Amino acid sequence: MKPDQKYSVTLTIVNDLGLHARSAAKLARLAEEAKGDVWLIKNGNSADAASMLDILTLNCPMGTQVTISIDDEADQKTLDRISTLIRSGFGE
Repeated sequence: MKPDQKYSVTLTIVNDLGLHARSAAKLARLAEEAKGDVWLIKNGNSADAASMLDILTLNCPMGTQVTISIDDEADQKTLDRISTLIRSGFGE
């Protein structure tokens, strides 16, 4: 799946522990609020961002670049909230 640049953002995982279980759960909760699908993409591999287990399979330590992509422009607010969460280091 290629992300639509209009509905995606690429970010760097900044928290020391990377994208681990607790941070993946926070991301998945936000993604579940979307009307359409939300994807987490790393090195061409995509995961359903509403699934904590899918997120964890991507193995994203600190410094990893990920792209968050939405299928429906109505979910722009969700994309913005997920972006803020990642930029904040998941509040850790």
